[in-house]
Parts: sequence; C-alpha cells; structure tokens
Amino acid sequence: MISKRDKRNLGQRALAVFRDAGAEEIVPDILLPAESLLDLYGEDIRARAYVTNDPIRGEMMLRPDFTVPVVQAHMANGAEPARYCYLGEVFRKQDMGDTRPSTARDNEYLQAGFELFSRDPDADAEVFGMFHDLLRPYDAQAVIGDMGLLMAAVRTLPVSQARRDALLHHIWRPARFARLLSRFSAPVAPREFPDSNAPWAGMRRQDEMETRIARLQADASTPPLPDIWAKRLRELFSLRGTLTEVTAKLERITQDWPEIAGSAKGVIARASALAARGIDPDTIRYDAEHGRNTMEYYDGFTFSFSAGREDWPPLASGGRYDALTRVLGKGREIPAVGGILRPGLLAELEQSQ
Repeated sequence: MISKRDKRNLGQRALAVFRDAGAEEIVPDILLPAESLLDLYGEDIRARAYVTNDPIRGEMMLRPDFTVPVVQAHMANGAEPARYCYLGEVFRKQDMGDTRPSTARDNEYLQAGFELFSRDPDADAEVFGMFHDLLRPYDAQAVIGDMGLLMAAVRTLPVSQARRDALLHHIWRPARFARLLSRFSAPVAPREFPDSNAPWAGMRRQDEMETRIARLQADASTPPLPDIWAKRLRELFSLRGTLTEVTAKLERITQDWPEIAGSAKGVIARASALAARGIDPDTIRYDAEHGRNTMEYYDGFTFSFSAGREDWPPLASGGRYDALTRVLGKGREIPAVGGILRPGLLAELEQSQ
C-alpha cells in the first residue's frame, strides 16, 4: 500500500524541478465558486465535478483541476512572462460505467503541475521537455497532438458560419463531429413548419422556438459541403505516426491545402525545437485525435505521457490554452501552456519496479 506521504514526496520532487525552472508556487482554494468554472471546463469535467450549495457563497465546486483557477489568478493581477507551479488534491466523480480499478479509485488524487505564460515561440517545447525529462526514468510513452491545426482546418471549410460554428463546438466530441460532417456533406431536405393557432408549449419560449425554426429553414437552403473538403478533413484528422513521419505528411497535405500551411508550420517548427532540446522526434507519437480527448480549453499543442497500461490514465498531460486567457482576461490575453503529472501513479510504478 502506497502512503499519501510517499505520493506527496514524489510530488515535491516534481515541484522542486518546476521551482528550479523559475516557477512561483501557487495554492488555489480547494472550494471554488462554481458559476464561472462550469462554463469553462469541458463536458467531461462538468459532468464529474463535485458541486454543492453554500447558504452564503452560493454554488461551489471542489477543485477539479488547477489550470483554470491559476489562469484566473494570473489574469487578475499577474505580470508577463510568468511561471507557476502547484501541488495538491483534485476531485472528480467517476464514470459509473467504467469499472476499471485504476479509474474507480481516482475521485480524489494528487496533482502536480507547471503553467507558463509567455510569448516565447519555444514555450511548447520547453514545457514538453520538462515533463519529458521528469518522466524519463519511467520509460513513459509520449503522444502529442495539435488542436490549433484541426480548428484551423475547420475554419477553412466553404460552409455557412452556423455550420462552421457547430463543427468547432463539437470538435472535442468525435462521434458527434463525424455525424455533423456527414450531414453537412449531403443535401438537406426542407422541413415544413405549418402555421398553427395552437398555443406554444414546452420549456422554450416562443421567441426561442421561432429563432430555431428560422435557423433550420436557412440550413435547408445551404448547399452541401463538397466531397473533396470532407475527404481532406478526414485525412487530416486521421494523421498518426512518429512526429518525423507526420511532419513529412503535413508538408504534402499543405501543397493542396495552403490555407492551413501556417498551422502546419507550427507543428513542424515544434518538432525542430524538440530535436534541438535533444528529444528524438522518432520517439514521439503524433495522433491527431489526441487533443480531442483532453480538456476542451486546450486550443493548440497537446501532449500526454503514458505507462503503456491500458487501464491507467496518463502519467502526465497538458497543452496550450490561449483562448482561456482571452476569456478570463476580459480584454487582456497572453499565450499560455502547461501540464500536470500524477505523483500517485509514479509511486505505483516505482513500487512495481
């Protein structure tokens, strides 16, 4: 049995590395106001957050992760560039349909992390390199993705703004996204909404329903997405392989799709920056779907490190969340990237070696 002290000691080791990199330790409250947080976290965390009502403070949430409260604190009074680190418990309800022992025990666990607010183009490589070095003794397997590339591709599609917004909204839900793409690629049969004197019923107001009907009627007159675009999108979203292999494929793809060349160059430049830090791109796996299974506030580079055990969550994960700083900055923004690791899993790995 691994004690909490053993887990915290491993967390403190990581924290020391983050401090040596110039990070200031920050300790957000365990109990946080829920109103704004519920809108900022993705659907997965929203469904798994512990929420309660306080008679004075209103709706409150047990801390489900550190990134959002750290960004809130930084955007309220932080300078730039800035580096923060933290160590503490996070709390998440478990999926009742998931009986895997490693996830069933994780409603409360220790999390250590590092957040970097900087306009330095090398920031992604710096954060990834730090976690790569920390996890080197554990033979962790690295996977990366880039939500910025996928979102840039969706924004180039010759579709209506409403359809583009719908695809972007559901980009973190692959099954729903695939259904929308298929629907937008086929003609839409017009829907009849006959006039009626019957009273409006249901939870929605009359003006809401009239707006919805107008949107459906407008969508029916929208031409379908040409097959070539859906094919390009599916090819991009299915990219997998070593980072070296994928960068070569991206160079070929952008010859026919120059509108995404800028975002693709970001992926290629990041591979070069990692190589400059002594990290072999052939040892890193790129999976375009990777970012779609992480936090919804990640809108660029994403990464995770796994122990190679299917029943385990990642040992560490992270990514870029520039849009989150725009939302919380109320007119201010700064590029930001960070990551977390789970000391409890590292302690289990050490015990098993």
